[in-house]
Amino acid sequence: MKINLKVWRQVNNTSEGKFEIYEVDNVLEDMSFFEMLDMLNNSLIEKNESPIAFDHDCREGICGTCGVVINGRAHGPLKGVTSCQLHMRSFKDGDTLVLEPWRSNSFPIVKDLVVNRQAFDRVMEAGGYISVKTGGAPDANAMPIFKENADEAFDSATCIGCGACVAACKNSSAMLFVGAKVNQYAQLPQGQIEHEKRVQDMVAQMDAEGFGSCTNTGACEADCPKEISVTNIIKLNKEYLKSKLA
Repeated sequence: MKINLKVWRQVNNTSEGKFEIYEVDNVLEDMSFFEMLDMLNNSLIEKNESPIAFDHDCREGICGTCGVVINGRAHGPLKGVTSCQLHMRSFKDGDTLVLEPWRSNSFPIVKDLVVNRQAFDRVMEAGGYISVKTGGAPDANAMPIFKENADEAFDSATCIGCGACVAACKNSSAMLFVGAKVNQYAQLPQGQIEHEKRVQDMVAQMDAEGFGSCTNTGACEADCPKEISVTNIIKLNKEYLKSKLA
């Protein structure tokens, strides 16, 4: 099938960007979205033109580096999948796809579809760790944890930090990401020692990075490839208030 692409091209964060139009022919339904882009880049290189820059690594939906906006949706039209898991059978012959990078001042554009997400790294460095020396891996039943807490911690920990929540939010809020990381540790006994400092430090760093505030539209959960629940934002607000009162 033939796919028409309208791709955002930008040399670096200080240059002006614009959309470029491309046609990709002989696209197979079983191709992944990025295999289709690889095919386009091969043809561009053969013409001595600059290939389209995009991030990817594992192509298994677990590393969070592959995010792009496809037709206005972070990671594309399918719910619960990353861009690298998207296949061309999700589109029809002759479709036009508009490809853009994450749009957020906190994620400056590096080139084309590549953005710098080090802001997330700095938020994690501010408090997303535990200082307890646990030694070797203990037996699973050595530290009793209620199943409800363990399940909730695991659900929060599935956040891959791709930034889709920021890209989908009209305010470029990172509350879902920060909420998931805070709640992940808040549910476990190992994370209690620096819990109050963690939540305050991570929220302070989030604000320092220029992320916007949450206005509860739910777009973050809708576009999250791991379907992280907005209840993590509720838990974040709760834990932040508790830390301030303490």
